[in-house]
Order: sequence, then structure tokens, then C-alpha cells
Amino acid sequence: MLATRSPGATACPSEVARALAAGMPEGEWRGMMPVVHDAIDALLAEGRVRLTWKGKALSTRSGSYRISLATSAPPE
Repeated sequence: MLATRSPGATACPSEVARALAAGMPEGEWRGMMPVVHDAIDALLAEGRVRLTWKGKALSTRSGSYRISLATSAPPE
């Protein structure tokens, strides 16, 4: 999903879950959230993504956050 966006763009984890649940009954995307969180944790450990909230970098997934590719410039 991030690879198709502009450099530096972010995504919300729920946005990813909704995309994975496309075609499923309304609200089923919530059941995809554990899968999304696990994938994000793995990608973060590999250094492939970075997490931010309101422009501040996060070292771990906690509370609300946005995802971006690790190669993107930090938000200002």
C-alpha cells in the first residue's frame, strides 16, 4: 500500500485492515487488526517501516500511529 503512495506518505493501520477485508461484510476489517499489527511489528523490526504520531517518531507500536516506509524523509 505504501509503495503506491507519494514519497513520505503515511497510512493508518485501520486503512490497511480495511483493504485486506475488502469484500467482507461491513465491520469485518476489525478482525484483521491483529494480523496488521503483527505484520507492522515484523516490518518495524526489519527496519522497513517507521511509525509516527502527529509528526513524532515512535520506536514501538503503541496507541495511535501512522506507518510510512523507512526510506521516507521524517515529517516536519
